[in-house]
Amino acid sequence: MAASIQDPIATLRALLPPPGSARVVVGLVGLPGAGKSTQARIWAERVNAQAPTAVMQTVGMDGFHLSLAALAQLPPPCNDAARRGAPWTFDAHQLARSLVELHRQDSQGNYAPVRWPDFDHAVGEAVPGAIAIAPSIRLVLVEGLYLLLPDPPWNLKNCFDHLWFLDESMDVAMQRLVRRHCQSWGITEAEAITKIAVNDRRNAEIADQTRHLAHALVAPVSIELSTPT
Repeated sequence: MAASIQDPIATLRALLPPPGSARVVVGLVGLPGAGKSTQARIWAERVNAQAPTAVMQTVGMDGFHLSLAALAQLPPPCNDAARRGAPWTFDAHQLARSLVELHRQDSQGNYAPVRWPDFDHAVGEAVPGAIAIAPSIRLVLVEGLYLLLPDPPWNLKNCFDHLWFLDESMDVAMQRLVRRHCQSWGITEAEAITKIAVNDRRNAEIADQTRHLAHALVAPVSIELSTPT
């Protein structure tokens, strides 16, 4: 049975390695709409607020989306753009290589800068190397839907020191997605529900099936904690 983490910020502070020690990489999995990126940002803000310089950084797996052109080259039905966001629409091999880079040290124990891709939602395409991870970063949190998938080409568990699952319910996550789609796309609630049923909920069910593989289930932090006091 997975452990339960009620205070992820304190837990991350405890995981922070001392200077000169090996970098720690944490994976955070959760349902679409569970608030992975928001929670990760809050946690990093709070950890870094207690340090003289930034020691923690969060990145996502969205930058590993296949391009629309590459997606179109997949055999049917995998080339259906309406299913973008499903596991086969990501470059899991490149994600694995980038995770290895986060751990790579030279003979003196130093890290090289790592360039990480981002995703431009305005154009719907990944932006290679958009995010810089400096050698001084000692704790990296990677958030994404499928980091716990056990089957190739995913099976990434050896790339992480810790793998957590954000413990948000399916109902809450889907309700949040409805609001997000209405605001982002200017569509009605009924249209958002239909859109979610076609893709987002199916992806959520895939991610939810990996919940039991996490090292720990993590309680979301109140949004009010986003500004350190």
